Amino acid sequence: MSTSKEGGTFWDHLDELRSCIIRILLVTAVMAVLAFFFKEVLFNVVLAPSRDDFISYRLLGVEHFALHLMNTGLTEQFLIHMKVAFYCGLLMASPYVLYELFAFVSPALYDKERRPAVKVVACAYAMFILGTLVNYFIVFPLTVRFLGTYQVSPDVTNMLTIQSYADTLISMSLVLGIVFELPVVSWLLAMLGIIGWEQMARLRKHALVVILVVSAIITPTTDAFTLFVVALPIWLLYEASIIVVRITRRKKGREVSSEA
Repeated sequence: MSTSKEGGTFWDHLDELRSCIIRILLVTAVMAVLAFFFKEVLFNVVLAPSRDDFISYRLLGVEHFALHLMNTGLTEQFLIHMKVAFYCGLLMASPYVLYELFAFVSPALYDKERRPAVKVVACAYAMFILGTLVNYFIVFPLTVRFLGTYQVSPDVTNMLTIQSYADTLISMSLVLGIVFELPVVSWLLAMLGIIGWEQMARLRKHALVVILVVSAIITPTTDAFTLFVVALPIWLLYEASIIVVRITRRKKGREVSSEA
């Protein structure tokens, strides 16, 4: 039976993968339970963007406003508590999850491949966290502030459900975290020689259309304000990706020239 570079049969590696997954699930569960029992701290963080004293509103000079969150189901608050605690636990356990996955994959890599792989994983994780933070401090608060206080008439009062609020926060955090991987993906494609910065610069207009379409799909609402708030960071990421690709291709060109 075939073996890998580090030795061991297919079944040995399968057993190691099973152990790796079990450890990941256990650590994630422990973190989720820990977050669950710190309910007050957890929801102080989650509900902070719904209050007008949130740091982003103070920095932007947003005037006083009031949002009223409500519960409409018997089990809704408990289920939201569990969902938010699980997501928080997964976020806290994510460094360990990446460590376990990389430890499982790294024996199959050559020595010269491990350092670039560590760099890619570290950059991808940092960009995901950055995307989550941008959503929490900028995109989500502005969205909540605008939609939560928008009225067609003073006679109509906004009453937001806690489920809608929490689901929107979690979904937008995940989406923005994934979208922020664009520079990392562009860097990998540039390293492989698949894309160039000139090509990306020529496709700016087409990219803008795609960004607007993607933003319209991932936004929880259909208003133009939310579309703009989501599309702007993605557009800035595209421009940053052009710079990353340009630097990468130039550096790669110098390395090829020196080797020749």
